[in-house]
Amino acid sequence: MSNRSPDGTLEPSVPWVRNCGVRVLAVDPEVAVALVLGAAARADADPLVRPGVGAHLCNAWTLACARSDQAYAEVLGRGDLPFPDGTPLVWFARLAGAGSRRRVYGPDLVLDVVDAGRSSAVRHYLVGGSPETLESFAAALEARGPDVRIVGTESPPFRPVDDDEVAAMAGRIVASGATIVWIGLGTPQQDVLVDRLRPLVPSVLVPVGAAFDFIAGVKPQAPAWVQRAGLEWAFRLATEPGRLWRRYVIGIPSYLWGTALDLVRARGRPALHDA
Repeated sequence: MSNRSPDGTLEPSVPWVRNCGVRVLAVDPEVAVALVLGAAARADADPLVRPGVGAHLCNAWTLACARSDQAYAEVLGRGDLPFPDGTPLVWFARLAGAGSRRRVYGPDLVLDVVDAGRSSAVRHYLVGGSPETLESFAAALEARGPDVRIVGTESPPFRPVDDDEVAAMAGRIVASGATIVWIGLGTPQQDVLVDRLRPLVPSVLVPVGAAFDFIAGVKPQAPAWVQRAGLEWAFRLATEPGRLWRRYVIGIPSYLWGTALDLVRARGRPALHDA
């Protein structure tokens, strides 16, 4: 898009830090909403422009995966809007002197963007979840107002999709006129799909993981005070131990070790970049 800087970033004036080797924006939720809606408005103004805008919601597990998988780290690196969806990432940014105080939490980002976009004809496309979850998720969004526009939904198969399937999906997204595509497939699958769709569509692509389940009412969310304390991982581990134990038992120590190395290299104060 025309406002990308020479190094490919979408918003060169937005401050960021490098955590576990991954560039992460040091922004609060309100700024994240504005960035997504601004990119959606540009996509709406020129729907022929490619590539689209790829967001990634980075947390301790995301960055732990990136530490052990170079290909995945490169996927995150190609993204335009790497948001801090994890309280430890916000703490890390504070050490660098960032003014951010709250993480960009996926479910809140969805609802805030949907609400703020109602007056500007934002068109949403939903990818992920079972057909039943997807139906409930779409209904919950539409219930927020009669001017919420959902122009397409699809529940992809629970397996890797091939290039022809990605191309077909991109064709459906383009035909729908969607300006924002919400993707809920889990990490790292959803980020990889964002990376594969980004060259093919003009839309803003935002992977939000369990937000589909939370907003649809399929799974419980951690209380707000638990999230603020950085303990959402404990709540989710207690509610889904069989599925999430690896993420937290292995992922958190890996993230902490990577962050410790960042701090050692930076002599205790990581760099805050604004370009």
